Amino acid sequence: MTLPPGRSPDAAETTDHAWSVRPDAHRRADRADRRLPTVDAGVDAGHARAHADVWLSDVSAGYGDRQALEKIDVAVEAGSLLAIVGPNGAGKSTLLKVLAGLLTPWTGRVEVLGHPAGQQARRVAYVPQAELVDWSFPVTAWDVAMMGRYPALGPLRRPTAVDTRAVREALEQVGMSAELGTQIGRLSGGQRRRVFLARALAAQPDLYLLDEPVTGVDATTQEDLMDVLEAEARRGRTVLATTHDLACAAQRFHTVLAVNRTVVAHGASSLVLDPDVLARTYGGHLLVVGGRSVVLDDAHHHDDAHGERHFHEGHETRRAHRRDGARRSGR
Repeated sequence: MTLPPGRSPDAAETTDHAWSVRPDAHRRADRADRRLPTVDAGVDAGHARAHADVWLSDVSAGYGDRQALEKIDVAVEAGSLLAIVGPNGAGKSTLLKVLAGLLTPWTGRVEVLGHPAGQQARRVAYVPQAELVDWSFPVTAWDVAMMGRYPALGPLRRPTAVDTRAVREALEQVGMSAELGTQIGRLSGGQRRRVFLARALAAQPDLYLLDEPVTGVDATTQEDLMDVLEAEARRGRTVLATTHDLACAAQRFHTVLAVNRTVVAHGASSLVLDPDVLARTYGGHLLVVGGRSVVLDDAHHHDDAHGERHFHEGHETRRAHRRDGARRSGR
Protein backbone atom coordinates (compact mmCIF):
# COMPACT_ATOMS: atom_id res chain seq x y z
CA MET A 1 0.00 0.00 0.00
CA THR A 2 1.31 3.45 -0.93
CA LEU A 3 1.17 5.96 1.88
CA PRO A 4 0.71 9.71 1.46
CA PRO A 5 3.58 11.97 2.57
CA GLY A 6 4.07 12.09 6.31
CA ARG A 7 2.12 8.88 6.99
CA SER A 8 3.54 5.83 8.71
CA PRO A 9 2.42 2.19 8.46
CA ASP A 10 0.89 2.56 11.93
CA ALA A 11 -1.13 5.52 10.69
CA ALA A 12 -2.37 3.48 7.74
CA GLU A 13 -3.46 0.82 10.18
CA THR A 14 -5.48 3.42 12.02
CA THR A 15 -7.11 4.49 8.73
CA ASP A 16 -8.23 0.94 7.96
CA HIS A 17 -9.72 0.18 11.34
CA ALA A 18 -10.02 3.57 13.06
CA TRP A 19 -8.76 1.86 16.20
CA SER A 20 -5.43 0.87 17.62
CA VAL A 21 -3.99 -1.22 20.43
CA ARG A 22 -0.70 -1.19 22.28
CA PRO A 23 1.33 -4.26 21.33
CA ASP A 24 2.64 -4.76 24.84
CA ALA A 25 1.08 -4.90 28.28
CA HIS A 26 3.41 -2.32 29.81
CA ARG A 27 1.92 1.10 30.47
CA ARG A 28 3.44 4.28 31.71
CA ALA A 29 3.34 4.12 35.50
CA ASP A 30 1.35 6.72 37.40
CA ARG A 31 0.45 8.68 34.26
CA ALA A 32 -2.07 10.72 36.21
CA ASP A 33 0.74 12.10 38.36
CA ARG A 34 2.05 13.94 35.29
CA ARG A 35 -1.05 16.14 35.08
CA LEU A 36 -0.49 19.88 35.16
CA PRO A 37 -2.73 22.44 36.84
CA THR A 38 -2.98 24.27 33.51
CA VAL A 39 -1.28 24.37 30.15
CA ASP A 40 -2.19 27.93 29.25
CA ALA A 41 -1.82 30.36 32.13
CA GLY A 42 1.77 31.09 33.03
CA VAL A 43 3.19 27.65 32.26
CA ASP A 44 6.48 27.53 30.38
CA ALA A 45 5.91 26.23 26.83
CA GLY A 46 8.76 23.74 27.03
CA HIS A 47 7.48 22.38 30.33
CA ALA A 48 3.96 22.03 28.92
CA ARG A 49 5.26 20.14 25.89
CA ALA A 50 7.32 17.77 28.04
CA HIS A 51 4.27 16.87 30.13
CA ALA A 52 1.68 16.80 27.34
CA ASP A 53 0.14 13.78 25.67
CA VAL A 54 -0.98 16.07 22.83
CA TRP A 55 1.09 19.03 21.63
CA LEU A 56 0.58 21.24 18.58
CA SER A 57 2.61 24.27 17.55
CA ASP A 58 1.61 26.67 14.74
CA VAL A 59 -0.47 23.98 13.04
CA SER A 60 -2.52 24.76 9.95
CA ALA A 61 -4.40 22.13 7.95
CA GLY A 62 -7.15 21.72 5.39
CA TYR A 63 -8.52 19.93 2.33
CA GLY A 64 -7.41 20.82 -1.19
CA ASP A 65 -7.24 24.60 -1.21
CA ARG A 66 -9.66 25.04 1.71
CA GLN A 67 -8.09 25.83 5.08
CA ALA A 68 -9.85 24.28 8.08
CA LEU A 69 -7.34 25.06 10.87
CA GLU A 70 -4.98 28.00 11.25
CA LYS A 71 -2.09 28.53 13.67
CA ILE A 72 -3.21 26.03 16.32
CA ASP A 73 -1.10 26.10 19.48
CA VAL A 74 -2.19 23.79 22.30
CA ALA A 75 -0.86 21.30 24.84
CA VAL A 76 -3.05 18.73 26.59
CA GLU A 77 -1.66 16.98 29.64
CA ALA A 78 -2.03 13.30 30.47
CA GLY A 79 -5.23 12.33 32.23
CA SER A 80 -7.24 15.21 30.75
CA LEU A 81 -10.94 14.92 29.97
CA LEU A 82 -11.15 17.64 27.32
CA ALA A 83 -14.21 18.83 25.38
CA ILE A 84 -13.58 20.41 21.97
CA VAL A 85 -16.38 22.84 21.14
CA GLY A 86 -17.13 25.19 18.26
CA PRO A 87 -19.62 25.78 15.43
CA ASN A 88 -20.00 23.67 12.30
CA GLY A 89 -17.02 24.09 10.01
CA ALA A 90 -14.80 25.20 12.92
CA GLY A 91 -12.29 22.41 12.28
CA LYS A 92 -13.04 20.17 15.26
CA SER A 93 -13.13 16.93 13.27
CA THR A 94 -10.12 18.09 11.26
CA LEU A 95 -8.17 18.57 14.49
CA LEU A 96 -8.89 14.99 15.56
CA LYS A 97 -7.78 13.68 12.16
CA VAL A 98 -4.51 15.59 12.43
CA LEU A 99 -3.90 14.11 15.89
CA ALA A 100 -4.78 10.61 14.68
CA GLY A 101 -2.22 10.92 11.87
CA LEU A 102 -4.94 10.64 9.21
CA LEU A 103 -4.40 14.15 7.86
CA THR A 104 -0.97 15.70 7.37
CA PRO A 105 -0.93 19.36 8.47
CA TRP A 106 0.16 22.02 6.03
CA THR A 107 2.41 23.72 8.57
CA GLY A 108 3.54 23.34 12.17
CA ARG A 109 4.48 20.46 14.44
CA VAL A 110 2.30 17.82 16.07
CA GLU A 111 3.35 15.41 18.82
CA VAL A 112 1.11 12.69 20.20
CA LEU A 113 2.30 10.66 23.18
CA GLY A 114 5.77 12.13 22.70
CA HIS A 115 6.08 11.19 19.00
CA PRO A 116 4.99 12.61 15.63
CA ALA A 117 1.29 12.02 14.96
CA GLY A 118 0.65 8.52 13.60
CA GLN A 119 3.79 6.90 14.99
CA GLN A 120 2.04 5.68 18.15
CA ALA A 121 -1.17 4.62 16.43
CA ARG A 122 -1.50 1.45 18.50
CA ARG A 123 -1.75 3.56 21.64
CA VAL A 124 -4.47 5.80 20.22
CA ALA A 125 -8.19 5.05 19.75
CA TYR A 126 -9.75 7.31 17.13
CA VAL A 127 -13.54 7.14 16.98
CA PRO A 128 -15.11 8.90 13.98
CA GLN A 129 -18.72 10.03 14.00
CA ALA A 130 -21.11 7.10 14.14
CA GLU A 131 -23.10 8.41 11.17
CA LEU A 132 -20.20 7.51 8.87
CA VAL A 133 -20.83 3.78 9.38
CA ASP A 134 -22.66 1.46 6.97
CA TRP A 135 -25.29 0.08 9.34
CA SER A 136 -26.27 -2.70 6.93
CA PHE A 137 -22.85 -4.34 7.25
CA PRO A 138 -23.33 -7.89 8.64
CA VAL A 139 -21.40 -7.58 11.91
CA THR A 140 -22.60 -7.94 15.48
CA ALA A 141 -21.90 -5.77 18.50
CA TRP A 142 -19.27 -8.32 19.53
CA ASP A 143 -17.60 -8.16 16.10
CA VAL A 144 -17.44 -4.37 16.22
CA ALA A 145 -15.92 -4.34 19.70
CA MET A 146 -13.38 -6.99 18.66
CA MET A 147 -12.19 -4.66 15.88
CA GLY A 148 -10.46 -2.71 18.61
CA ARG A 149 -8.09 -5.64 19.03
CA TYR A 150 -7.30 -6.19 15.34
CA PRO A 151 -4.13 -4.07 14.99
CA ALA A 152 -2.41 -6.09 17.70
CA LEU A 153 -3.60 -9.41 16.27
CA GLY A 154 -2.08 -9.03 12.81
CA PRO A 155 -3.50 -10.60 9.63
CA LEU A 156 -3.02 -14.27 10.56
CA ARG A 157 -3.57 -14.36 14.31
CA ARG A 158 -6.83 -15.38 15.94
CA PRO A 159 -8.16 -13.65 19.07
CA THR A 160 -6.75 -15.09 22.26
CA ALA A 161 -8.34 -15.42 25.67
CA VAL A 162 -6.81 -12.03 26.52
CA ASP A 163 -8.51 -10.40 23.53
CA THR A 164 -11.83 -12.06 24.33
CA ARG A 165 -11.67 -10.91 27.93
CA ALA A 166 -10.86 -7.33 26.87
CA VAL A 167 -13.86 -7.23 24.52
CA ARG A 168 -16.21 -8.79 27.04
CA GLU A 169 -15.14 -6.29 29.72
CA ALA A 170 -15.49 -3.38 27.30
CA LEU A 171 -19.05 -4.35 26.34
CA GLU A 172 -19.89 -4.79 30.02
CA GLN A 173 -18.49 -1.33 30.80
CA VAL A 174 -20.89 0.30 28.35
CA GLY A 175 -23.87 -1.88 29.32
CA MET A 176 -24.06 -3.88 26.09
CA SER A 177 -23.36 -7.43 27.29
CA ALA A 178 -26.94 -8.47 26.55
CA GLU A 179 -26.69 -7.35 22.90
CA LEU A 180 -23.32 -8.81 21.91
CA GLY A 181 -24.91 -11.04 19.24
CA THR A 182 -27.13 -8.33 17.73
CA GLN A 183 -26.37 -7.01 14.25
CA ILE A 184 -25.09 -3.43 14.58
CA GLY A 185 -27.80 -1.92 12.35
CA ARG A 186 -30.58 -3.33 14.53
CA LEU A 187 -29.39 -1.43 17.60
CA SER A 188 -30.78 1.93 18.64
CA GLY A 189 -28.71 5.08 18.19
CA GLY A 190 -27.70 5.10 21.82
CA GLN A 191 -26.76 1.42 21.75
CA ARG A 192 -24.60 1.99 18.67
CA ARG A 193 -22.72 4.76 20.48
CA ARG A 194 -22.13 2.39 23.37
CA VAL A 195 -20.74 -0.29 21.05
CA PHE A 196 -18.35 2.14 19.36
CA LEU A 197 -17.06 3.26 22.72
CA ALA A 198 -16.65 -0.42 23.64
CA ARG A 199 -14.46 -0.87 20.57
CA ALA A 200 -12.27 1.99 21.76
CA LEU A 201 -12.14 0.59 25.30
CA ALA A 202 -11.18 -2.86 24.00
CA ALA A 203 -8.15 -1.28 22.35
CA GLN A 204 -6.91 -0.24 25.82
CA PRO A 205 -5.29 2.97 24.49
CA ASP A 206 -3.47 5.78 26.25
CA LEU A 207 -5.30 8.43 24.21
CA TYR A 208 -8.92 8.63 23.04
CA LEU A 209 -9.86 10.88 20.11
CA LEU A 210 -13.66 10.84 19.98
CA ASP A 211 -15.78 12.69 17.42
CA GLU A 212 -19.24 13.45 18.86
CA PRO A 213 -19.40 10.39 21.16
CA VAL A 214 -22.52 11.55 23.03
CA THR A 215 -24.39 13.50 20.34
CA GLY A 216 -28.00 12.58 19.71
CA VAL A 217 -28.36 10.09 22.58
CA ASP A 218 -30.83 10.10 25.46
CA ALA A 219 -29.86 11.59 28.81
CA THR A 220 -29.29 8.19 30.46
CA THR A 221 -26.94 7.03 27.70
CA GLN A 222 -25.07 10.33 27.79
CA GLU A 223 -24.52 10.06 31.54
CA ASP A 224 -23.45 6.42 31.27
CA LEU A 225 -20.93 7.12 28.52
CA MET A 226 -19.55 10.16 30.32
CA ASP A 227 -19.12 8.03 33.46
CA VAL A 228 -16.99 5.63 31.41
CA LEU A 229 -14.87 8.43 29.94
CA GLU A 230 -14.38 10.03 33.33
CA ALA A 231 -13.23 6.69 34.73
CA GLU A 232 -10.69 6.38 31.91
CA ALA A 233 -9.34 9.86 32.70
CA ARG A 234 -9.01 8.91 36.37
CA ARG A 235 -6.84 6.00 35.25
CA GLY A 236 -4.50 8.52 33.65
CA ARG A 237 -5.67 8.08 30.08
CA THR A 238 -6.27 11.18 28.01
CA VAL A 239 -9.69 11.82 26.45
CA LEU A 240 -10.36 14.43 23.75
CA ALA A 241 -13.96 14.56 22.53
CA THR A 242 -15.78 16.97 20.25
CA THR A 243 -19.27 17.96 21.35
CA HIS A 244 -22.04 20.42 20.54
CA ASP A 245 -23.60 19.99 23.99
CA LEU A 246 -22.25 22.95 25.94
CA ALA A 247 -24.10 21.94 29.11
CA CYS A 248 -22.41 18.54 29.01
CA ALA A 249 -19.05 20.19 28.30
CA ALA A 250 -19.44 22.46 31.34
CA GLN A 251 -20.74 19.82 33.71
CA ARG A 252 -18.95 16.59 32.81
CA PHE A 253 -15.61 17.56 31.23
CA HIS A 254 -12.62 18.86 33.17
CA THR A 255 -11.31 21.27 30.53
CA VAL A 256 -12.51 22.75 27.26
CA LEU A 257 -10.88 23.79 23.99
CA ALA A 258 -12.99 26.33 22.09
CA VAL A 259 -12.12 26.28 18.39
CA ASN A 260 -13.18 28.31 15.38
CA ARG A 261 -10.47 27.57 12.81
CA THR A 262 -7.98 28.60 15.50
CA VAL A 263 -7.93 28.30 19.29
CA VAL A 264 -10.31 30.79 20.88
CA ALA A 265 -9.90 29.62 24.48
CA HIS A 266 -8.44 26.71 26.42
CA GLY A 267 -8.92 26.13 30.11
CA ALA A 268 -11.46 25.13 32.76
CA SER A 269 -14.74 23.75 31.41
CA SER A 270 -16.59 26.75 32.88
CA LEU A 271 -15.21 28.72 29.92
CA VAL A 272 -18.11 27.49 27.80
CA LEU A 273 -20.42 29.58 30.00
CA ASP A 274 -18.44 32.77 29.46
CA PRO A 275 -20.38 35.13 27.14
CA ASP A 276 -17.20 36.57 25.63
CA VAL A 277 -15.81 33.12 24.85
CA LEU A 278 -19.14 32.07 23.34
CA ALA A 279 -19.31 35.22 21.22
CA ARG A 280 -15.76 34.79 19.91
CA THR A 281 -16.26 31.07 19.28
CA TYR A 282 -19.70 31.03 17.69
CA GLY A 283 -19.96 34.55 16.24
CA GLY A 284 -23.10 34.76 14.12
CA HIS A 285 -24.29 31.42 15.48
CA LEU A 286 -24.88 33.09 18.87
CA LEU A 287 -28.22 34.64 19.76
CA VAL A 288 -28.79 36.59 22.99
CA VAL A 289 -32.35 36.26 24.32
CA GLY A 290 -33.37 37.88 27.59
CA GLY A 291 -29.77 38.35 28.61
CA ARG A 292 -28.92 34.68 27.98
CA SER A 293 -26.75 33.37 25.15
CA VAL A 294 -28.26 30.70 22.91
CA VAL A 295 -26.10 28.85 20.39
CA LEU A 296 -27.78 28.30 17.02
CA ASP A 297 -25.89 25.40 15.51
CA ASP A 298 -26.41 22.06 13.81
CA ALA A 299 -24.80 19.13 15.59
CA HIS A 300 -24.56 16.85 12.55
CA HIS A 301 -21.48 17.32 10.42
CA HIS A 302 -18.22 15.78 9.39
CA ASP A 303 -15.28 16.40 7.12
CA ASP A 304 -15.39 15.47 3.48
CA ALA A 305 -13.03 16.34 0.65
CA HIS A 306 -14.17 19.96 0.80
CA GLY A 307 -14.36 20.32 4.57
CA GLU A 308 -17.18 19.86 7.05
CA ARG A 309 -20.75 19.38 5.87
CA HIS A 310 -24.17 18.40 7.26
CA PHE A 311 -25.34 14.79 7.44
CA HIS A 312 -29.00 15.57 6.87
CA GLU A 313 -28.49 17.32 3.56
CA GLY A 314 -29.93 15.51 0.57
CA HIS A 315 -27.78 14.49 -2.38
CA GLU A 316 -28.99 17.40 -4.49
CA THR A 317 -28.24 19.90 -1.70
CA ARG A 318 -24.72 18.51 -1.25
CA ARG A 319 -24.07 18.69 -4.99
CA ALA A 320 -25.32 22.29 -5.03
CA HIS A 321 -22.95 23.16 -2.18
CA ARG A 322 -20.05 21.58 -4.08
CA ARG A 323 -20.93 23.47 -7.28
CA ASP A 324 -21.19 26.71 -5.33
CA GLY A 325 -17.87 26.03 -3.62
CA ALA A 326 -16.22 25.24 -6.94
CA ARG A 327 -17.45 28.53 -8.43
CA ARG A 328 -16.13 30.52 -5.46
CA SER A 329 -12.71 28.83 -5.69
CA GLY A 330 -12.51 29.26 -9.45
CA ARG A 331 -12.51 25.52 -10.20
